[in-house]
This record gives sequence, C-alpha cells and structure tokens, in this order.
Amino acid sequence: MKILVPVKRAIDYNVKVRVKPDNSGLDLANAKMSINPFCEIAVEEAVRLKEKGIATEVVIISIGDKACQEQIRTALALGADRGIQIDTPNALDSLQVAKLLQKVVEEESPDLVILGKQSIDSDNNQTGQMLAALCGLPQGTFASVVDINDNKVNVTREVDGGLQTIALTLPAIVTTDLRLNEPRYASLPNIMKAKRKPLDVKSAADYGIDLSSKLTVLKYEAPAQRKGGVKVADVAELVEKLKNEAKVI
Repeated sequence: MKILVPVKRAIDYNVKVRVKPDNSGLDLANAKMSINPFCEIAVEEAVRLKEKGIATEVVIISIGDKACQEQIRTALALGADRGIQIDTPNALDSLQVAKLLQKVVEEESPDLVILGKQSIDSDNNQTGQMLAALCGLPQGTFASVVDINDNKVNVTREVDGGLQTIALTLPAIVTTDLRLNEPRYASLPNIMKAKRKPLDVKSAADYGIDLSSKLTVLKYEAPAQRKGGVKVADVAELVEKLKNEAKVI
C-alpha cells in the first residue's frame, strides 16, 4: 500500500504572529517555520501504518519554493520514504493546491491520501474535501481513529452528537484531527538518513493548471486587544454590568 501525505510549511505554532505595519501581510522575517501541526499528525499516522506492515511506502509532497524542502526532510526523518516538491514562488489558495495534488494522485496512484484537516495559518479546512471531489474518491474528515482492514479504511470522526464511524473503500482521502495521535520527534540518526532519501523537484507550471488566484486579500489585521477583567462585589453588580456595559442581557 502506498500512502501520499501532503504537508504545508507554516509558521511554528509557538511563534507570536506579527502583522506588517502597512497591513500588507505577515512579518515572516526571522520567524521559525515548521510543518503545519495537522500535517505532522498525518505524517505520524502514515508512518505508524508502515510500521504495522500495512503500508509499504510513504510519500511526502509539499507545494512551494525551495524553502519547503526543509519540511519535507523533516517528514522523511520521521519515517517517510521519499519526497516530492512542486516548485512555485506563488502563494496558492486551497483550490489551486487541490488541483495540483489531483495531478500528483493521478501520477502516483496512492491507495490512501492522508492530510491535515486544515493549516494553522489560513484555517480554511478546504483542501482535503476539494481533493476528494476532484479525484472522485471517498473521504473521511476530522479522523480521530483510522483502521485499515480488507481494502477498507474505517474512519472514526467527531460529530456534534458524539462519534461517527464510516467505512471507505480504498483508494480514499482522510483528513486528520488533533486526537488521532501524538507525533514523534525525529532522532539525530534519522535526520542524517533523511538527507540521503530521494526528493524530486517538479515545476507547478508543468502540470498545465491555471494558478492565477481568484481571491484578493485586501489587508491583514491583528486581533483586537482584550480588555482586562474586573471583579464585582455581588450578583446585583454583575447583572448591572452585563445589562448596561456588555449589553448581553
């Protein structure tokens, strides 16, 4: 079984994001970049399936400029077998990414595609669903448990009423939730081995896809600063503030 895992280069979740003074974008100067946390969970799940003997090959793919090779190498150090970088200098939206991934799925013919349910920078939660629609494959989103048996993958997902388990016929698309697993750390020997694993670089232009964005970002704004809390002496004062200041009752 071949598993394809798309990963995205994103600002590390421990970094406090800063907006440029002219509101034209995020200040990425000297900012630490990492694998998107949901993508890291997808890598971990694919590697675990390989360790169980279910998967035979784990292929990592990332779309972006040369800098995203760092995240591909990190995924290879975690246990993946080879990497693919689709080189493009442009920032792509979810649909463009899904269309490029569709072409890779056609080339690689994976039995399973596992990707994070969303990225922590744009938070769109769209790529997995769009990819499944473009490929005409069954999808299981927000997976908290993935179990593969007899050419089917059972995906347990969280819904409003509790847990829902669905059975998908392979090949299929699965997007990961936080509760699926806890990613491992890459050891120094594996980091050194990852440098020798194959990494193919392909141009996004070679796929013949219109990569012009249909979205225009007008400006970026930092969230408003939260005001400090206040203590009230009694219930009557609390009700008065909720009514006259907060205006919620």
